[in-house]
Amino acid sequence: MKNRIKEMLAAGKPVMGTFITLNSPDLVEIAGIAGFDFVIIDAEHGPMDPESLQNLLRGAELRGATPVVRIPETSDTWILKTLDVGAQGIQLPQVNSAEQAARIVRGAKYFPLGNRGVALPRSSSYGLIPLDRAFEEANRETLIVTHCENVLGLKALPEIAAVEGVDVLFVGPYDLSQSLGIPGQIDHPDMKSAIAQVLSVARNAGKPTGIFVTSPEEALRRLDEGFLYIAWSVDGLIFGDACRTALRIMRGNRA
Repeated sequence: MKNRIKEMLAAGKPVMGTFITLNSPDLVEIAGIAGFDFVIIDAEHGPMDPESLQNLLRGAELRGATPVVRIPETSDTWILKTLDVGAQGIQLPQVNSAEQAARIVRGAKYFPLGNRGVALPRSSSYGLIPLDRAFEEANRETLIVTHCENVLGLKALPEIAAVEGVDVLFVGPYDLSQSLGIPGQIDHPDMKSAIAQVLSVARNAGKPTGIFVTSPEEALRRLDEGFLYIAWSVDGLIFGDACRTALRIMRGNRA
């Protein structure tokens, strides 16, 4: 299966997505119908396991959104299970060294690029396509997004960016601000400097950058700065804000 957002990023085109933290295939479908290029199914902060991920992935595929999964940690087991059930991309938290990034790539790719375990899972159409084709497609189409959200990862970013197979360098601004000792202060000068550093490193490495944003206005600003992989908000927050806004209007208009 072609990974549409990987192709768009390679062509220098921006892509828009959102985080799904609630275990609801319906929300994934709605995001796809609305027109998001991708969804990030969040198994780090959400309750999902590999079995429940399958239905969320199906919802994304059904509605034309590329399914990416943020896994809770960078073990080979989580990488393998997430890709085997059909994720077209993985996002890895707290990637803080080139050695860690290289191990992630090896776990996500088949020979000759890596050592991913071989079976006949959903990702290879349950063995109903030739294995050599399944391996080649997986190596070509799987998107690997590494998070820069720690001062250790920021210091090692040039080496991480140089790892072949890492496709996107993603800024987790809230975790990074915490690591910098300024939790939640996204517009602090130290954060602005760190974000500029990520953009510079990625540009030198020829890699696209991603970032989490909380508003469409912030998304536009990040696009102007050079980010291409934009993850806007979180499902629960989007729904909650819509409810509050509607209630504020309705209650304000009461006689």
